[in-house]
This record gives sequence, structure tokens and C-alpha cells, in this order.
Amino acid sequence: MPAEPTAEPGLATEPPGRHATAQDGLAERDPAIAREEVDDARLVRRVRWRLVAWSGGSTLLVLLALGAAIYLAAASTLESSGTQLLEHRVDDFKSFILGSPTDNERSPADFVFGGGGTVVYGFLADGRIVRAPGAFTVTGLIDQAAAVSADKAGQDVRFRTVSVQGPVGNESVDVPVRQLTVPVDTSAGRVFVQALQDRSSEVRTLDTLVLVLIVGGVIVVVIAVGFGAFYARRALVPIRDSLASQRAALRRQREFAADASHELRTPLTVIRSSVDHLRRHADEPVRAVGDALEDIDAEVGHLTDMVGDLLLLARSDSGAVSLEQLPVELDDVAADAATGLHGPAEARGVTLVVDPEPGPVIGDPTRLRQLVTLLLDNAIRHSPPTGEVRVAVRSAGDVVRLSVEDQGHGIRPEDLPRVFDRFWRAPDAPSGGTGLGLSIAKWIVERHGGRIEASNRPEGGARFEVELPARPSTLTPLPEPAPPPEPATDPR
Repeated sequence: MPAEPTAEPGLATEPPGRHATAQDGLAERDPAIAREEVDDARLVRRVRWRLVAWSGGSTLLVLLALGAAIYLAAASTLESSGTQLLEHRVDDFKSFILGSPTDNERSPADFVFGGGGTVVYGFLADGRIVRAPGAFTVTGLIDQAAAVSADKAGQDVRFRTVSVQGPVGNESVDVPVRQLTVPVDTSAGRVFVQALQDRSSEVRTLDTLVLVLIVGGVIVVVIAVGFGAFYARRALVPIRDSLASQRAALRRQREFAADASHELRTPLTVIRSSVDHLRRHADEPVRAVGDALEDIDAEVGHLTDMVGDLLLLARSDSGAVSLEQLPVELDDVAADAATGLHGPAEARGVTLVVDPEPGPVIGDPTRLRQLVTLLLDNAIRHSPPTGEVRVAVRSAGDVVRLSVEDQGHGIRPEDLPRVFDRFWRAPDAPSGGTGLGLSIAKWIVERHGGRIEASNRPEGGARFEVELPARPSTLTPLPEPAPPPEPATDPR
């Protein structure tokens, strides 16, 4: 059974078997929709990559600040401990060269690189060595600039690289050192005590720390970028859905305007032709131009129905239609709707059979009656003379089923996905109707939280089946009345 009929066979512009929706057809006809979709997709991608860049960039800045703080703290701690060690070594050496009784047994070899990785020696302002470890060549180690600075400031701490000739063989090793220079006044004059500490392990420690911070920072940034991309995609879902909803709304509006203008053209053309006919025969009596008046009356009625349906669908698209939520007996609604259509059914020779069972639901009584009326009217118009249309209501657990069946030609398989599209009609549909009835029926069902589907009966004809949520039972048994009090007995 096709959907609502058309007065113009040429309305079915798409080839049979192509199950496209009206929106798809509009997107193909209107390249602006496709451009808007591409622009929206680009906008979402740009926003997503900006969020990812912001997430990765902010994480990188935090890691740089944290890494710099860790590195500076570690370097400061190592420098402080190294300087303290050098100060202890210098104090020991000062006692040694000043001849402290507790250091009489010590020799210069006690102050070579070894314990603590240090070497200590003393020299005069002219560069002569006062005390030095015999196993090391000290001449190349003396730093006169540090001595001048220490003579003015009291001590001098600096970093340098020295070449030390070790005790085994004549090999020379470049050693990064921390150097502390302190002036000491002795009986032989001012002696500059210079202590060097091997910083090789400290440098390796700091280099390892830098490597760990870099590698760890890269891993953390990569993870942050990955999580940023994931959460950006999740966060942009509402925006993407909103853009898609706006595109769909715009598409529906354009489709609505295009289809409505097309559908309104036919009755307006008939009315214009009838008016022209009346003008040409203005002097003739009314009965001579009665056909034109009847055509005008019929098309005005058609336009009135169509405008009412268009307004209802337009208000439903904008969400301006509110439905009542009242207890309704769907079997009573079906019986009332069938009673109201007995006249049109008898005019076409169609028999209406109502087979209701109790069907309690929650909904809008007016809209539910409109739903049954639309389905019955559609079935009557697609039924052959002497045919039968059956409407049944059945309760099945948590749903109530409404079915409307006819004995017409049924629905072509390629037309089944499109019977609820607005303004769509099959090529062999009978004349009459607005082309919006089944669309309105689907909207009513969906607003009631149900579903509707169309199918073909095995024995021929079409079946429309609606499922609505059953009304939950809220009846509770009344409490039993309390027994009347026993009459008091007279103690007398």
C-alpha cells in the first residue's frame, strides 16, 4: 500500500528502488549543504588541534619549569656539599702547614686525589710551591688569578678543567674540578692554599639527570598530546552534534519550503484556472459554472488540510508542540476514531472492523485519536471496493499494540523505507490527501515514546503496527475498614 497519494505522477523524481531519504536528496540538490558540512568539519579539526597543541604546550612549559627547578636544586646541592668538603680539606691543610701538633704525622701525600677525590697544595705569591703531594705535578695546576681574587675576597671558588699527570706512568688526564683558593698567613709569608675536587662523577650525575628529564619530558608530552587528542575529540562531540543538528534543521527547513511550494502549486493552479473560467463567463448563471466553483471548493479544502498539516509539522520541528500526559484507553480511542470514519468508508464500499482489547497508555487523547484516524483514512483510501479494514488493539506486557490492516495492493518492497517521508508518494498512489499524514502519524508515535512500522500481510494488503508503552498500574487495594468498636457493657 503506497503512502499518501499524489495528483501529479511526476513528483516521484528518484528512480524506483533507490531508498534515499528526502534529506539525502536535498543534500545532492543543494551544494551549499555539502560546503557547510566541509566547513564545519574543518572548523572542528582546527579547534581539536588547537586544544591538542594547547594541552601539549602547557604540559611542555610545566615540565620545562619543573625540570629546571629539579636540575638547579640538584646542582646547588652538589655544589654546596662539594664546597663544604673542600673547606674541610683546606682547614686540614692549613693545620698541616701551620704545624698543628695533631698533624705532625701527616705527609703531603695525604692530600692527593683519593678520599673525597681532592688534591690540596700551597704556593706563594711568586708561584713557589710550599707544600704539595709528591705524586702529582702541581706546577701546571696553580691558578694565579684565583689567588689574586682570594687575596681580595678572602676566598675564591670556581670551576675549571685541569690536566693531571697521575702516579702511574706519564699519562695525562683532563679532569673537571671545583677549585677553592684560600690565603693563609704563615711565618714564611702569605701562602695560598688551593684545593681541587674531581667533579667527574658530579658532571655525570647532572648529565644523567638532564637526560632523564629530557626523555621523561618527551614521554610525558607525547602522553599529554595523546590524552589531549582523546579528550578534545570527546569534548567536541557536543559541538559536532550541535553543528550536525543545525545542518539537519537547515536541511529540513529547505526541504520543507521546497516540498511545500511544490505541493501547493497544484491546488493553486486549479483555483487559478477556475477563477479564470469564472471571469470569462461572468455573465452566465451560477449553475452554468458550478463545476468551477466545486473545483475551487475542493482545492480550498485540500489547501486548508495541507496548511494545517504543514503548520503542525513546522511546530513539531521547532519543539513548540506540547502533548498532554493523561491516562488513556487506546481501545476506546480506536473505537471512536473508527466511528468517525464510517461515513467515508461506506462511501467507498469499505467495511471497518474494530477488534479492541483493553489498552491502557499515557498520552494525549487528541493526538492519539488523530493517529488512529490517519492510519484508518490511509487504509480506507488504499482499499478496494468491498474491501475490509481491520483495526485491533492488544496489550502485550509492557507495551500496547495498535494494528491497522487493509486488503489493498500492499507496499512495494522498495517503498517500505520511505512510506513515512514527508510529501513522498508512490507512483501508483490514489489521488487525494496531503502527503503528510503518515509523517504526522510517525511524529505522534515517537513523541509518545513508541515506534511505528509498515509491512505487507502474507495474504495481501498492508499492515501498520504501532507499539506504545503501557500505562503502569498504579491502583493499590484500599485498606480494609477497621472493625467497629464493641458496645460498652453497663457494669450495673
